[in-house]
Amino acid sequence: MKEHALAVQVERRIYLIRREKVMLDFDLAELYAVPTRTLNQAVKRNRDRFPEDFMFQLSTPEARALRSQIVILDAPHRLSQLATGKRGEHSKYLPYAFTEQGVAMLSSVLRSKRAVQVNIAIMRTFVRLREMLLSNSNLARKLDKLEKKYDAQFRVVFDAIRELMTPPEPPKRQIGFHFNE
Repeated sequence: MKEHALAVQVERRIYLIRREKVMLDFDLAELYAVPTRTLNQAVKRNRDRFPEDFMFQLSTPEARALRSQIVILDAPHRLSQLATGKRGEHSKYLPYAFTEQGVAMLSSVLRSKRAVQVNIAIMRTFVRLREMLLSNSNLARKLDKLEKKYDAQFRVVFDAIRELMTPPEPPKRQIGFHFNE
């Protein structure tokens, strides 16, 4: 898999849950090209390597909220994995969420060539996200300083810049049949 395509796939699978950037077990399993059950069994065999700040199981409300987030992101092929807390016909458990440290620890549990490539892409993506967030917060601090320094006549400019810095809300899909003329 090409590096850029893999990076795009990884970015789409990072969620913010409990104020943590995490990846879900079924998404990681798909990236590693192993069944979710296999990934979770490897983790359970090495449970001492995955403390709560590395991995946690989603609650039912978190899974439901995530399900609606996936709908908004238009990923119907992954939607069935979260339906009523089930991820496939054999699983009856809520998903596990892995923090950046948990994903890094997976590299010591899953040792295939593919796992190594995927882990490198995931770590690079987490670093890039951290850099983007840091850059945005630095920009916000600089803007605050400028706003304090200059008088109210520039308030419109500062407000416009802040609005541009705010990430757009995901588009809301319209339900039903639509006919474009």
